[in-house]
Order: sequence, then structure tokens, then C-alpha cells
Amino acid sequence: MSDPKFDVVGIGNAIVDVLAHAEDAFLEEHGLAKGAMTIIDAETAENIYGLMGSGVEMSGGSAANTIAGIASLGGAGAFIGKVCKDQLGEVFTHDIRAAGVSFETAPDENGAPTARCLICVTPDAERTMQTFLGACVDLGPEDVDDQIIGASKVLYLEGYLYDPPRA
Repeated sequence: MSDPKFDVVGIGNAIVDVLAHAEDAFLEEHGLAKGAMTIIDAETAENIYGLMGSGVEMSGGSAANTIAGIASLGGAGAFIGKVCKDQLGEVFTHDIRAAGVSFETAPDENGAPTARCLICVTPDAERTMQTFLGACVDLGPEDVDDQIIGASKVLYLEGYLYDPPRA
């Protein structure tokens, strides 16, 4: 048996974090609960995204961040998660690969948009998060590559995978 290709493979929600500075007045004006994480729908996500100031977009999600951390420390990591074939899906794919993580899950061509966490950071450094789960909840058994799992020393499963009804 040969040595595994990956130290860790993670399976989880592929989410694009969108970070922007915001004043407390912005949160109040749009009914956002300061410091909270709220699950939102696609329409609300598009609305808030359009209202946010300029920001930074990067791959996120707890398992993806964990695997990116492993890669940053010199480990070999792979990630399995679902994105859509859209702009944010391309952002996620590019960013996680640029972090040194193998990411080969095929994007969804016709499903829900790529998940995003819209993060408003107020002057006191408090984060207010509005999360649209989108395509990531459509990750299914057909997306899990047994060869990648077999080529890894450790399998890391994100706890949020067990939230959707079909889990």
C-alpha cells in the first residue's frame, strides 16, 4: 500500500465569505441583529449583497477553512463541497485552490447559487453574519469521490452537514 496523497480530506459546506466594513446605522437600517449569524434566503442575500460596500470575497465554511489551515502549515489537504457554476462558485474554487487545497467537486450547472456568508464588520470589530446556504446543501453521495477519501490519512466531516433535512 502506498502512502496516502492527502493528510486530511474535509467534507463540508462550500461558502464564500464576503466581508465589508459597515456602520452600526447600516445594521439598524436593514434590521440586522448585531453580532448574530442569521440564515437567509436567496432574495435577501442578493438584496444585502447589493447594499454592502466594497469588500473582500474568499472561500470559507468551517471544514474548508480547516483544510486551508492544514495546507498553510504544510499539510496536504483536499476538500469536497458543492458550489454552483456562477461567479461566487468561481471565487470559491480559485481561492481554495490558491490556498494549496485540492478541490475537484464538479459545480452544479442548474441548481441554487453558491452559498455566501455576508459579513458586516462594524468599527468595534463585531461581525454580523447573514448566511445563504444555497448550493452547498445539495452536496450528495454522488459528489463524494471515494478515491480522494481513500487517498487520505484522515477524513474530517463538518458538523453542519447534518443540518439539512435530507442529511
